[in-house]
Amino acid sequence: MLKWVAVAGSIWVADQVTKYAVVSNMLYRDEIPVWPFFSLVRWHNEGAAFSFLADAGGWQHWFFVSLATGFSIYLLYELYRLKEEEQVLGWVFAFILGGALGNLTDRLNHGYVVDFLFFHWQEHGFPAFNVADSALFCGAAFWIFLMILDYRRTKAA
Repeated sequence: MLKWVAVAGSIWVADQVTKYAVVSNMLYRDEIPVWPFFSLVRWHNEGAAFSFLADAGGWQHWFFVSLATGFSIYLLYELYRLKEEEQVLGWVFAFILGGALGNLTDRLNHGYVVDFLFFHWQEHGFPAFNVADSALFCGAAFWIFLMILDYRRTKAA
């Protein structure tokens, strides 16, 4: 279990260090173009993915704090129960845990999540995100992939 907590902790540290660099060097809503399709920005997200519930009036803050806390406890429990042959699932849980803790830290410290990676083309843009969001996405996508493989294996048997 310590291996997976260390992976999650590394993701959390990378997330917090990058967010600290952004907050220390950029003002809110600043944008630094890097390439024609990518900019560093400093945006604040009070909601969830794609700013879901960002304008909900404040109750969403504690909802997302509770959700991240509960799910993090669940993931720690699952990591504790993990069998030696389930190493791939350990990576999945560690990535999701590290991402959840990164954004939870922001919500507790600032009341919002700091986003700073912004991909765009002309006037079209993908919502800004951060290291924690990337880890959450990769972990969740791989978890879904593993569930599909398991379903196919079960169906074929």
